[in-house]
Amino acid sequence: MGAEREARACAAFYGTGSLAPTVLSCLRCLRHFAGSTAKRCKEKHLEEALQLTRVLSEGLQALGDAEARPLLRCVLAFQMEATSSSSSFQKLEQMVTQLAVGKEALLAQEVEILLAGLALQGEVLSPGDLQSVSMFLEESSLGRQYWRQNLALLLQRLATTLRWVLQGQPAPGSTWGYLVIKACLQVFQALPKDVAPLVWSTSGKSETLQSLLGLLLEVVWGKALNKDTRLLAGTALSMLVNTAPQPQYGASAVLTLFQLPSRAGTEELKFGELLVEVPAVLEPDGLEKLVLTRGLLTCCKMDILSCQLEGLPDKACLLLDVVFPAVCTLTREQKDCHYYCFQACALWLQRLREGLAALWHLMGSRILAQDTELLQEITQLLWNNAETPVEGVSEFIHSSFRLLLETYYLECQHFQDQERPLYQQMLERVVSMPWQIKARYVPLCAIVPYMGSQQVLDAYPDLPQHLLSCLSTNHLCPAAAEVYKVLVRQQCGEWRDGQRGTEVALAEQWALCWLPLLSQALCSPLPILQTNAANHLLTWTLRQLPATQALLAAQFGGQDTMSLRAWVSLLKAQKSVAGALPLGDEALERLSRCLGTREEGVRLAALGLLCCSPNTNQPLSGTEVQLLREFLPLNLNCDSSSFRQLLQAALRKALVRLRDSSLAQLRGKAPRGSGPAEGAEQLAQAVGFVEWLLQLSIASLSPGSNYQRKKTALLLLAAVLETCTDTWSPDRKKGQPPRTMATLLSYARQSGCWDFFSQPNLLALLSCLQDSTNEVSLIKPRGGHKGTCLGLKEAQRGIPPCFSFSHVPLFSMSSLSWQIRDLASELLVRYFPATFPEPIALALFQLAQDTLGSPRVQEAEAGAVLMKTILQKSDSGTMKSLSLEAEAALTLPSRGLCFAQHLLHVLQAQYKVACQDLLQAAATAPMHGAITALRRCLLQVPEVAVSMQTAELVQSWQELLTRLVTTVRDITSLLLGALQSQQGPAADEQAAAPSFAEMGNAIGSLIMLGKGRGQEEEEGDSVLLSEEHSLILTCCWVSVKEIGLLLGGLAELLLSPALPAELGPLLPLPSLQMATRVFQEILLRCRHWGAVEGCSMGFTKFCAALLNHPDPELQAIPRSVLEQGLEALSGPRSSSITRRAAGFPMLFLCIVSGEPPAQARPLLTRCIQTLLTLAATALPQDWDQTLDLPQVCALHVLQTLVRGAGLSGAVLCHATPMMALALRGLSSPCWAMRNAAIQLFSALTSRLLGQPWSHRDGCPSEGLSLHAFLGQHPKLGAVLLGELKVATAPTSGGPRLHPALHAVLTLLAQLQPGADSPVSPSAPFLGPLLGLAESPIYAVRAMAAKALVPVVPPPQRCKLLLQLAQQLPAAPGQIRSHNAVHGHLLQLLALLASATGTGGLSSEALHAVALQLEERGWLLTPAQCCPLVRAAFLQVLALLPASFSPGFAQYIHDTISTELGSLQQGGKPGCAEPQVGSAILHQTMAHFMCSEAARLVDSEWIAAVCSLLQQPNPDIQLAILSWVIAGERGRCKEVENALGLTLLESLRSVLQERRDKEFLRLYLEALLHLYRDPSSWSQEASSKLQGSSASCLEMLLHMVEAECPGPDLLFQALCAASLLLSHQFGDEDGALVERWCAALEECSQSTCSEVLRLAAARSLHMAGASVVQRSLRAACASLVPVALRLINMAIHLLQDEEREVRHEASGFASLLRQSPGELLQDGCIFVQDNVGLQSLLELLLGEFGEYPETFNSLLQHIPVVDLRSVVEELEANKAASLYKEDEPNVFAEPAVLARQLLPVFVQLLKKAPTGSPLHASALQWLEATGPSVLRDLQYCKHCWSQGTAVHWGMKALGCAKLHTALAVLLVRARLVAQVLQVLGEGATAKPGLGYGIQELEQELELVQGLLVQHGLAPVPNRDNAPGQLGPLSGTDSSRHAAV
Repeated sequence: MGAEREARACAAFYGTGSLAPTVLSCLRCLRHFAGSTAKRCKEKHLEEALQLTRVLSEGLQALGDAEARPLLRCVLAFQMEATSSSSSFQKLEQMVTQLAVGKEALLAQEVEILLAGLALQGEVLSPGDLQSVSMFLEESSLGRQYWRQNLALLLQRLATTLRWVLQGQPAPGSTWGYLVIKACLQVFQALPKDVAPLVWSTSGKSETLQSLLGLLLEVVWGKALNKDTRLLAGTALSMLVNTAPQPQYGASAVLTLFQLPSRAGTEELKFGELLVEVPAVLEPDGLEKLVLTRGLLTCCKMDILSCQLEGLPDKACLLLDVVFPAVCTLTREQKDCHYYCFQACALWLQRLREGLAALWHLMGSRILAQDTELLQEITQLLWNNAETPVEGVSEFIHSSFRLLLETYYLECQHFQDQERPLYQQMLERVVSMPWQIKARYVPLCAIVPYMGSQQVLDAYPDLPQHLLSCLSTNHLCPAAAEVYKVLVRQQCGEWRDGQRGTEVALAEQWALCWLPLLSQALCSPLPILQTNAANHLLTWTLRQLPATQALLAAQFGGQDTMSLRAWVSLLKAQKSVAGALPLGDEALERLSRCLGTREEGVRLAALGLLCCSPNTNQPLSGTEVQLLREFLPLNLNCDSSSFRQLLQAALRKALVRLRDSSLAQLRGKAPRGSGPAEGAEQLAQAVGFVEWLLQLSIASLSPGSNYQRKKTALLLLAAVLETCTDTWSPDRKKGQPPRTMATLLSYARQSGCWDFFSQPNLLALLSCLQDSTNEVSLIKPRGGHKGTCLGLKEAQRGIPPCFSFSHVPLFSMSSLSWQIRDLASELLVRYFPATFPEPIALALFQLAQDTLGSPRVQEAEAGAVLMKTILQKSDSGTMKSLSLEAEAALTLPSRGLCFAQHLLHVLQAQYKVACQDLLQAAATAPMHGAITALRRCLLQVPEVAVSMQTAELVQSWQELLTRLVTTVRDITSLLLGALQSQQGPAADEQAAAPSFAEMGNAIGSLIMLGKGRGQEEEEGDSVLLSEEHSLILTCCWVSVKEIGLLLGGLAELLLSPALPAELGPLLPLPSLQMATRVFQEILLRCRHWGAVEGCSMGFTKFCAALLNHPDPELQAIPRSVLEQGLEALSGPRSSSITRRAAGFPMLFLCIVSGEPPAQARPLLTRCIQTLLTLAATALPQDWDQTLDLPQVCALHVLQTLVRGAGLSGAVLCHATPMMALALRGLSSPCWAMRNAAIQLFSALTSRLLGQPWSHRDGCPSEGLSLHAFLGQHPKLGAVLLGELKVATAPTSGGPRLHPALHAVLTLLAQLQPGADSPVSPSAPFLGPLLGLAESPIYAVRAMAAKALVPVVPPPQRCKLLLQLAQQLPAAPGQIRSHNAVHGHLLQLLALLASATGTGGLSSEALHAVALQLEERGWLLTPAQCCPLVRAAFLQVLALLPASFSPGFAQYIHDTISTELGSLQQGGKPGCAEPQVGSAILHQTMAHFMCSEAARLVDSEWIAAVCSLLQQPNPDIQLAILSWVIAGERGRCKEVENALGLTLLESLRSVLQERRDKEFLRLYLEALLHLYRDPSSWSQEASSKLQGSSASCLEMLLHMVEAECPGPDLLFQALCAASLLLSHQFGDEDGALVERWCAALEECSQSTCSEVLRLAAARSLHMAGASVVQRSLRAACASLVPVALRLINMAIHLLQDEEREVRHEASGFASLLRQSPGELLQDGCIFVQDNVGLQSLLELLLGEFGEYPETFNSLLQHIPVVDLRSVVEELEANKAASLYKEDEPNVFAEPAVLARQLLPVFVQLLKKAPTGSPLHASALQWLEATGPSVLRDLQYCKHCWSQGTAVHWGMKALGCAKLHTALAVLLVRARLVAQVLQVLGEGATAKPGLGYGIQELEQELELVQGLLVQHGLAPVPNRDNAPGQLGPLSGTDSSRHAAV
């Protein structure tokens, strides 16, 4: 507060002078600076103050010292309080210097007075004093001058402070020790000449400095627990060494420090002339060596590091002979400080490069010669750790590689050595590593500049393909992009130096090498590959080589989706490089198609092209604005979260461009070449587009819209408000509004636009606060569930689908509605005016009160959000009007305190009700709503946190929080006791959670008490929970979860070290102890995982706050709980813990996760060591199987700790003993022990290897090699190897089981191969794994083969493959063991599969292996009696098809043909004894035949495969069918055509036989797969079905209609029928088409399963377009009703909640969209769902408009909603039930579709001639519907004009049913008016129609106005209403086409 006092004095002094205005303005800026919390605000105010001081400087120069002193003193006071920020201190230093021009002496006096007062305040310097000392030393020349004069005093204060800190240890998280050592470092650095005599001079040595040095050594050796403090102490010591007058003195002192651990017997240490006692804490933990090493490498002078050491062998120096061995030792140690160890490694190489000249001079020879041990150790160190997963380490390894190569290059140049083998060796090692290993790419980048691009590419020909693979794997993508850039940059330099060619010539050179890679990546069907190539390679390439644009554009001219995506990406990259991008008509049309395509990636890329620009002030062209207006309404309901986020980001860029260009226009800075008229047009266009987007967003927020539309609209609205308002957001670094934003706002509002905060907009956002929509339906069974699919006959009879209770969750934990609510609340709070209008606030508060008492979790959460929002948007006047608790409203001055008091009162009242009748409380007043509201209001409102720190309110807050903790304690005891049939104090006696049966009995008792004992439940034995059961369970679990979150958040907020200590604790110790008991009670007695998880989150925050608090009593609470938990775990128990209480292991995890990560984690170490000891204890002889053993519990807790997200690095230190324990546990006789051990092993494996990375189609591609794994965990490698050796050791008495063996093999199999190395740590694993080939257990042999792959480096594969092939028996008599032969074959198979998959073996190597296999060809014949061996041998042969001689290939063919032919000839049942594995052999043979036929494209092989398919052998048929289904697109057209014809030929007989449903399903699926592309159907295919097409179609339709084939077969049958219909459809098949259409209609209903709806949509896609096209012909008019039904069905399916269903339906629309007269399927671009819907409506208007059925079919999509019943339900205000049934289709939006259909109806009526059948249909509809529509309009006017809806109006605001009913009513009324207008006045004479057209229009306008006032209808737009998606207008090529 000193600065504020000085500011008041300064203001008073200059109050009447001439400088007063400027001084007061400067003081105001300084005060704002001091009061701001956001850094951006501080900088802004300081900059303003600095500008003012430049003005004041001239005035002060004319005044005397006395007149200038107050202002200088004031600024210095602010500077003293800003010492925690270097930038602020520097800015204030500039101000002081500016003000003191000509008065430097005065400034020096003031600084001296200021700092003198600082030094004299006491012996111990406070943290603030220490910051001041450091900052004045670092940034102030006058400060340095003062401390130089008072150095002795400063050193004394620092020594005293450091000694006090080391003795007291203020707090675990305290920075006191760090700050005092930082001050020492600043002294040594800033005043070296003054410090030097005190250390190195005999006469001038300082006892104070000697004492301070001893204290620093104590810190280094571990007396300070904080790791950062110790590291800084090492830097301070190094800075002290730098003061040495001679380098040898400093080097000698450093050597003494390094030798200190070996001189434990000495009592004194000589440092210069200072004698220091050896630290009493000399217990080296390994960190002291890191501290010294890192400190020296960070700042020690090079002459000290490189000078010759005395007393050591000749030419020894610190850098090479002392520091480097220390670095090597550090990197090998398994400490929790890998980051700093490898930082030291990188620093050592950096210092080596800097000191090369001095070291050469000292050594007289090369340092990194090829044969030197130093070079070998460095390279080995880097390779061993190149793959470490520790965050941050890889960057140091990368820089180390670059530094090493650079140093090696400089040395070779210096000594003129032309032979540089290190480069070649490193390149060879890189090439030998698998592409999945990320560590290989950084050395590769480092090598390229030294070896040249061509040499690297020649040595690594697979590099382009490997780069493609890396680009499709996210974690490898940056490394691959860097390799590409380095190579291209190097190539460009080489080409320019060599050829001096033009840019075009350079681009052509580039294309030879890289064009195939880039074009393949940009056209890839993998979105990740395409995106990464565009983002990381394309733009960079165009910047480097602009001429490549033409070459790339020529590659992307196709009409397929991938070419479009690549083309748009190229345009976007070109625009980002060149700026504006002019487009011609053809390109513009193509871009428009891209905006409407089905693929989200293409649409987003096209949108990004429209919105992006290199300059933010570049205006949007008219083309861009028009395309955006067309695009946005069609993409609001996208169900992809990432699409919505990217859409918002793109629109934000467009809005910024509109804003900045408009501001530039208003400032008169128009773009060049634009005149005033064009500028005004651009302004109007920008303002109009933002207004249109605002209306579109608000209209889409209606509760009748689905979740997707509302979420997108909120994101767009957030972008508009963030970009186009002047709201300042202090917490944001970027995105603040421009200073001149008010000018643009004024301009827009003068135009009647941009009324962002209008009443309708406010009401629309308030409706979102009640939102309860979801992404998906939570109750309906998902698609594919067997019980949901019936035959159509059963469905017609009304048989309901059955599904189990498991589909109904207890309460929705996956709801996403909170996103809508929270986002809407954030927008209201951040942007809207500070307070709500009072009537709205009162109505909202009443609604919040009601919804807080709802048993439905979502409604209660909505009430909590409402409460928080009301609190943030109310002032004191509003608070007085609310019906809060009287005492709170009248006496409490703080709004937050008042609200909290009220909510606590509500909670206590609900608790009283629950004590009397828990069932009634759960139904009418559950407590979770009030608890959630308290949590949100106390923890998420910044003003409440500020209020808690206000001195006058502290006592009130203390009382409130104490009562709150007591209340939630009582609630917890009540609820958990109720589930145990215990209440009150006796409930605490039972520590364990109740079983399900006990809970059920307890809840049953509560229900009986609540209902009365006389009422017995009718269905007492029902397996389904009653609603009463669910009410009580929901109340208990959700309340308990919220209590945990509340208490944890309170502790985190109130125990923060940032809170001022003088206020006292807001949560006293008894309250914290009570909260601790609440957490223990929940975690030990709770069964529900959701509640446990929520409580665990809170308890982790709670423990972290306690452990980081300076009070030792608070720190002791978690430690005490941990000890109690460990004691309970190891002690005897009478009931199970872990099996009954999922929270028990979480108790330990929460405590240890709360430890400060910068410290040694003693609690974690204590916990794990205790658990390891307990788990290793021998099992008792007779344990009780009903109880958990302590050993089992310990394993479960260890597993939980390993899986803990916050303990990853810390837990890895204990990985080896835990892995050994898990492997031993697998051999336990106790099942529970084995089960726990396998779970622990799984958790450890995931933690050690990391999460698997996704690659391509989902196959794993982990990047950690076995070599790196063993280098990081050498002790663990010994454990694994020991298990393998035990398993393969010879035993007497036959083979034995080794339970841990399979686990070890599984772990090894998940690793990658490493590079070849002479001393590879993986070599010892090879022998045991090869020995496991003889295992009698099949699973062991198979897994051992997989584990062999990472053990064998790629260069050694060929040798091992030959060895394994040679071990195979050459003749039948040589077989010693079939298991061994099978195992060797599996190993061959695994090695070959991994080698051929990565291109790792040459054709010569494969040929040598093939020769060995040819000699052992008998293994394929019946002479080998084991089918599994024969199958494995054939699988090996299948991997080498091109390596065999023609004779052996024919031999394979003949052998297989003979084997399979014998089945056909003599395959009668009972003829031969069935053999185990014979089916596998025959399937393998069939697969081999298929693969070879596809590879060779040989007619003989193809005919053989078709012949096999017609055999009656089911194994062979299923094998061929599965091969077809699994085949890739376009694998071999000839094979596919032949198989397709064969399947068609046999289709009729297969359908007649129906021998097996699974076979029939596969048969039909294979047929559909082969003819998935319409172009695959040929005339020959039609001829195969000649005569049988109708009968096949008849049988398929009968199967669909009358049978119950199951959902999967029904799907295939319906699609197969559609396939036949699409190609074999004649005029005589009208009846079949009718039946087919009826079947589709049945399957497309919303109540059907997803599988059936997808079948209907796909069938529609396959055959529907041809039916519609045929109906357009004059000869086929009878098909028009069917065509209309199909289109109607497509409109319905385009609104399906499943994306795949919508996509198939959009395919149908896409085919019809091309040309009404001719169906062109080739090259069709499938459109987005909403574009497809528009095209269908256009088709109806254009081709079917004259048919009355069109009008009637469209009417089906406008639902009939009973408005009166909806309103009456709202008026009744009945208590909500727990469950609310979801709509069958939660994605559909009837109101939106109705508004979209209205203009279609209007055009239909206008186009129809007078007296047409369509008019008759309209009149008939008018007679049936018109009167009810008019009555409903009158009812609306009555309800909302008389004020009768006021009391439930706010609830109506969020009622989706009401909004839908009103929207549909308005559409129907508009349609009635249109029908009346078209039909004329005669229609008004119909009964019930008492209105004329004009009267009806007036009535409709009046009703809509009333609804708008109440937020129940959108504001009528001046332009086209947003969201009314009528037919698309054609692209106007005349508009300005610059994008």
